[in-house]
Amino acid sequence: MNTEKTVLVTGGAGFVGSHLCEQLVNEGYRVISLDNYFTGSKDNHVAGVEYRDGHTKDIATLVPETVDVIYHLGEYSRVAPSLEEPEVVWDLNVLGSLAVFEFWRQQKCKLVYAGSSTKFADDGRDVLGRDRAPYNFAKAVNSELVHNYGHWYDLPYSVAYFYNVYGPRERAGQFDGGYGTVIETFRQHALAGKPAVINGDGTQTRAFTHVSDTVSALMLIGEKGECDEYAISAKEAYSLNEVADMFNLEKTYAPATTSTRSAGAEDTTKLQTLGWQQRHILSDYIEHCIDKA
Repeated sequence: MNTEKTVLVTGGAGFVGSHLCEQLVNEGYRVISLDNYFTGSKDNHVAGVEYRDGHTKDIATLVPETVDVIYHLGEYSRVAPSLEEPEVVWDLNVLGSLAVFEFWRQQKCKLVYAGSSTKFADDGRDVLGRDRAPYNFAKAVNSELVHNYGHWYDLPYSVAYFYNVYGPRERAGQFDGGYGTVIETFRQHALAGKPAVINGDGTQTRAFTHVSDTVSALMLIGEKGECDEYAISAKEAYSLNEVADMFNLEKTYAPATTSTRSAGAEDTTKLQTLGWQQRHILSDYIEHCIDKA
């Protein structure tokens, strides 16, 4: 690792971004975070990181430094709420990301883009996964745009796909404005003695991937990734009913939404060729949470 390298993390005060910043600092990089704190939090700040508060549309002004790698994680990142606020998705994930891509073009550095696995959802419906919500659509288009920028301007890049990341600093849905994630939401329900609220029948599956495994993958992709796509996925998939049972939660059901979907574990062969190994499984994490409660 070149300890003189400067790395920019958009969304560096968010859930995954803060863990990534922490690992980068630990490995000796100079780390700059650009975050507008839409879902990020100053509680996630990590010692040694330089924090810039602002919109990615203003990246060129807010980050005048020359950078070696950009990790672009700073986008709107929830499916169901995006159906209610498409204009926010457009502002953050289209206008903001275009400015990041232009910054990348001017810097001529490497970009690692956090794509969304939602575009791969295929459970027999007529509507493609990418077209089920504004979030899915914007992320799918941006992934394609990253590939095109790389080809048009001969720029180094990789696209990483997250699969239902969980772990410390996760946000809880019903307790956090609807922007949270399943595992922390269920954990909070367990602590509060409330039943799990599940859209649909609960048989929909997810490959829940620990944030530490996600970050270790991102580090390898930043170092060794080619102009390609990499899935960061646990090998186990669980239904929401199974996850609720792991937390010993009672279950209540609400109507499925247009974003309700199933997703299995993804092939991580390409990631493993870079040296990645999954080290955490969801059942162990939940057991630890229950023991601590």
